Amino acid sequence: MSVVGIDVGFQSCYVAVARAGGIETVANEYSDRNTPACVSFGPRNRSIGAAAKGQVVTNCKNTVQGFKRFHGRAFSDPYVQSAKSSLVYDLAQLPSGSTGIKVMYMEEEKVFSIEQVTAMLLTKLKETAETAMKKPVADCVISVSITLAYGIYKQDLPAPEEKPRNVVFVDLGHSGYQVSICAFNKGKLKMLASASDAALGGKDFDEVLVNHFCEEFGKKYKLDVKTKPRALVRLYQECEKLKKLMSANSSDLPLNIECFMNDIDVTGKLNRGHFEEMCAGLLAKVEAPLRSVMEQAKLKKEDLYAVEIVGGASRIPAVKERVSKFFGKELSMTLNADEAVARGCALQCAILSPAFKVREFSITDVVPYPISLKWNSAAEEGLSDCEVFPKNHAAPFSKVLTFYRREPFSLEAYYNNPKELPYPDPTIGQFMVQKVVPQANGESSKVKVKVRVNVHGVFSVSSASLVEVLKPTEGEEPMETDLAGKEDESKMQTDQDDQKAQGDGQKDNADKKSETEEMEVTSEDGKEKNQASSAKKPKVKTKTVELPIENSLRWQLTNDTVNLFVENEGKMIMQDKLEKERNDAKNNVEEYVYDMRDKLHGLLEKFVSESDRDTFSLRLEDTENWLYEDGEDQQKQVYIDKLAELKKLGQPIQERYNEAEERPKAFDELGKHIQQFMKIVEAYKTKEEQYEHLDELEMLKVDKQVNDAMIWMNSKMNAQSKHNLNQEPAVKVREIQAKTKELDSACNPIVSKSKPKVEVPKDEKAEQNGPVNGQEGTEAQPGSPEKGAAGGTAAPESAEGNKLPEMDID
Repeated sequence: MSVVGIDVGFQSCYVAVARAGGIETVANEYSDRNTPACVSFGPRNRSIGAAAKGQVVTNCKNTVQGFKRFHGRAFSDPYVQSAKSSLVYDLAQLPSGSTGIKVMYMEEEKVFSIEQVTAMLLTKLKETAETAMKKPVADCVISVSITLAYGIYKQDLPAPEEKPRNVVFVDLGHSGYQVSICAFNKGKLKMLASASDAALGGKDFDEVLVNHFCEEFGKKYKLDVKTKPRALVRLYQECEKLKKLMSANSSDLPLNIECFMNDIDVTGKLNRGHFEEMCAGLLAKVEAPLRSVMEQAKLKKEDLYAVEIVGGASRIPAVKERVSKFFGKELSMTLNADEAVARGCALQCAILSPAFKVREFSITDVVPYPISLKWNSAAEEGLSDCEVFPKNHAAPFSKVLTFYRREPFSLEAYYNNPKELPYPDPTIGQFMVQKVVPQANGESSKVKVKVRVNVHGVFSVSSASLVEVLKPTEGEEPMETDLAGKEDESKMQTDQDDQKAQGDGQKDNADKKSETEEMEVTSEDGKEKNQASSAKKPKVKTKTVELPIENSLRWQLTNDTVNLFVENEGKMIMQDKLEKERNDAKNNVEEYVYDMRDKLHGLLEKFVSESDRDTFSLRLEDTENWLYEDGEDQQKQVYIDKLAELKKLGQPIQERYNEAEERPKAFDELGKHIQQFMKIVEAYKTKEEQYEHLDELEMLKVDKQVNDAMIWMNSKMNAQSKHNLNQEPAVKVREIQAKTKELDSACNPIVSKSKPKVEVPKDEKAEQNGPVNGQEGTEAQPGSPEKGAAGGTAAPESAEGNKLPEMDID
């Protein structure tokens, strides 16, 4: 089973896999571990990753990047509307109201949802993982906390009963800023607090540089850069390079772009000090999340063990300086700034996978934003609400809410503090509890609803059940039934569910179990139902009926939409494959033309006549012209046929060269075999003891075979020496190899016969072995093994004179 972790970034992605007992970040087809988060659409196919990045300038209107921040946002979202001006591709509103991306694909205008474009990128990352692991990838973990990559490898963490080690993680990536505090003990991780700023990232620093040079070039060269998408893309690329250079150098650095706009070359310069002045507003945002996590965790700066900083934008010196100054500590950079998230993902995937055995390590996450439920209340003639998961509540976790209802009812989940959210819409979704009916006596039914935040941080109304009161049968007295037992059973089931989410029950760790809390909710008539009572009341028999729940999550795709997207993605994958095969066939023709044209006047020159060379050269030239004219856009089979035509002329020349290269080796091998058998024949004739057992008639056959092979080889070598290299060879390598095999087949069975064994007469054998009863032992000869009484070899002795003991060796 494959274990894969994927970090899907705003600008680039990383893929990590678990293998060979560790975590490894794998490279893509360009031998680069960084895969750009980029998708390019063309008239015949799509390009994804590094191939798409190469088309950012040439196909800018149809090359999509930086789409991560658009997930879950309506087209009317203020962020989407403000971002439109800095994009070179177009956005469009989908029928659902969400954001789509408008491009030209297959020579048609298409609008793809953000989910579709992300799926295209994930498909590419999946291929990268499958290529590296040489097996299919079915499960993976995408973009989780870097804390796991830090904690699981640490060998010096305090014991569980000791004071935990508190570590701050500062992650400033290209599109977002996240800070968290974690408490570590041996085999245990607990998230204490987290804070973020989605409006701060490396791209925002790039934006400052771009705006600066747009203004400068406008004044200096009278150029309106933002009116030309291609020029704007090139400026973004150069500004990003300049930003990285300024992180390593404080002196003035140049920015030069040739043929920038209207065939004008532009130039500018900037230094780190001026850059930091321009970014003062952005740098001022660094401190707020740092202060927030410290307040949430109720920790002092001296309670912190280390401050780990990761993310591409964390390399900006001014950022590191402010973080270090706030905590009063030197920053720790033990984690890979770019790959830490992907490695953490792979570790989490290994923990969840039942096929991998991972060091015991429990994880307690937190709910980053407070979650509430609201519902219609007849008693209060309006909406009632209840906060079910406060900020920084432990996760995974389940809670059971008790309602008293006569009919189906709905619950709406939402984030109750919209100001903290990075999105303007706080709605999570609607959950309709169906098939609720009153009790037989007409009273409201007791409905238990379980809500969960699972191991992945996703909120859901996971189950609902109706407690039905049963009528006692005739003559039966009401009896006590332990409803609490039913509730405990529900709680137990919840714990099992969360264990399964952590790894199908394979990871037996109590820290991974969630707990369950029960909450009472007022009934429809406004009277609060309270089970707790000092007086013990008889209870009737009950049974629990599971109720169906209809989910309607915000921005969730319907099953029909998902199926349509999957079908369309399959068609696009097939189209990409067909286009790749077509391009490969075309490239094969082009490569063959260039390769043979060079060789005809070089490596193969001696193996082709002048007239044939001129004919073939002319055909190659015609084919090259055809490739860039009528052959520019042909079907795959046309290129295959064109290559076959060229090979009819080129293959014989190439084969003559190959024959000339391999023929001397083949003759040399045959000569060695002839010499070998000649020596054996000569040894036999001189009565050498080694071969005296061989049959005379058979050795005569060997002698004849050797002589015939020698004559054949000499005749073929003489014939070949009279042939021109540009003619068909007098003898081919395969014929020489066949002659060698024929000689071996005829001679080897004869000369390799083993010498027959000679039986020793019984009298001689007795003299050699000595008396059987051992009374007359044979005297040991110098340098020979000592003989025992029965003529056997004596066992070696130890220094004490005793035999060494036998030992069993595993």
